[in-house]
Amino acid sequence: MDKIYVIGHKNPDTDSICSVIGYSDLLNRFEPVYIPARCGEINLETKFALSRFEIDEPVYIESLDPKISDMKLSPPISVHEDVPTIDVAVLMEKHDIKNVPVIDEEGKLRGLISERGLAKAYVRKIKIEQLEMAPISIGTLARIIEGKVIFDSGRILKGKVYTAIDALHVALSKLGHEDVAIVGDNEPDQIAFIHFGIAALIIANGAPVGERVINEAKANNTSIVQTNLDAFGVGKMINLSLPAKMVMAKDIPVLKTNDSIEYAKKIVYESKFRTACIVDDKGILMGVVTRTNLLEEIKKSVILLDHNEYTQAVDGIEKAEIVEIIDHHRIGNINTVKPVKFLNDPIGSTSTIITYKFIDAGVTPSPQIAGILLSGILSDTLVMKLSTTTQKDISAVDYLSGIAGIDPYGYGNELINAGMSLEGLSIEEILTKDMKRYNLFGKNIVISQIMVASFDFSSSRSNEIISKMSKLRDSMNVDCFFCLFTNVFENSSDLFISSDEECLLKFGSNPVRMEGVMSRKKDFLPHLAKIIK
Repeated sequence: MDKIYVIGHKNPDTDSICSVIGYSDLLNRFEPVYIPARCGEINLETKFALSRFEIDEPVYIESLDPKISDMKLSPPISVHEDVPTIDVAVLMEKHDIKNVPVIDEEGKLRGLISERGLAKAYVRKIKIEQLEMAPISIGTLARIIEGKVIFDSGRILKGKVYTAIDALHVALSKLGHEDVAIVGDNEPDQIAFIHFGIAALIIANGAPVGERVINEAKANNTSIVQTNLDAFGVGKMINLSLPAKMVMAKDIPVLKTNDSIEYAKKIVYESKFRTACIVDDKGILMGVVTRTNLLEEIKKSVILLDHNEYTQAVDGIEKAEIVEIIDHHRIGNINTVKPVKFLNDPIGSTSTIITYKFIDAGVTPSPQIAGILLSGILSDTLVMKLSTTTQKDISAVDYLSGIAGIDPYGYGNELINAGMSLEGLSIEEILTKDMKRYNLFGKNIVISQIMVASFDFSSSRSNEIISKMSKLRDSMNVDCFFCLFTNVFENSSDLFISSDEECLLKFGSNPVRMEGVMSRKKDFLPHLAKIIK
């Protein structure tokens, strides 16, 4: 089974992160394919909880757009730089492929040989008057010309190749000590070439090789290969002995595993090879992607927790396959092609829902996971002070605190205090650290909430807050930006507003003190919906 990401909303709060960790842990008890994920930075409160219970942060995912790494690619069929091109051609025919990557000894990509490139290389060589031997061993040469090694001097062949059709003295005048001669059934000529000191002698047409010739070859360190091919056939096959590095193209499209499928399609479709090579950060060949590969539909599978609206979901959600949604907010606007599991319970925390998932499955969470789920509930219910708190939340807290072995009220206050510190944060960081997007009656809206111990900060810096909200509203291209500074001790919130004049008039002042408003979801959002409607 392919991996499935369990992920919360953008600008994740503690409940979003903790429920993701808890649900992934439960599901992996039955099938270990679930990956806890996040699509935003973790806040101070959540970091406190993760540190307390020694739990790793969920993996960060910027987008669910399918990437090269999501493709099921076969191991690449490649050749080394020194492999003869005839072997490349055989490989193409055997595997029915049109392109073969060329790699070095370390596995790094060096080039690509295509069918078209192979043909062009040898069309060009027709115009070359002198046949030359690329660096090649005598054993490889024998294999290419379907011959038999009579004597191997151990020398690497790299000189010119000459067919002995001229008078002997003419032929010898054209040869050097690195060169190779192709001869027939003429022992005196064979011995003369060997005495001259050439690198190798190719005896064509299946001509016999006498003992005297072999002895002379050993004495003069000249290799001998015998083949049934005629001189023309030998020349033709030697032409195909060029090493891959002399024929390969270097201007090839290259992709990384983290490149998107959309980008890969653009690269491949615009390439003359209709292919791209995939490499890692060190340039090691990892695979090959073709137009055929890209025809396959690729989607990441995800479970959404603590939200069910497109505006709050990770980027690329529309290209993913949603297999389940668990939430405790209003019903949003996410659509799915296939039927999915959908659990929405209007209680205080998604972590509470996950706790009951453990109970229903007959699985007891570990003390660490119990502590993490407890953190999610205490955070989202403000240690069970918010109006959203239900008896289910309270019962879940009792159950989890018993397993974790901690006092929920003492720990809850530590948790909340850890998240309320605004020290060292800019106004923009404060306004965006717990921010959610909504679409209400056709209006795009952002609601940010900051938990504070007093109204000192918001009162002394109200002008800066309103100014920055206006800039954020413009940059985010939303109709209204609301920010709640919620005082956990006075059971009230100061509401700051950036919107059009009509909306501002409905609230009367900016900021406005809202008594009893502690929950963004249950207290403020319904009130706002009535005003906008």
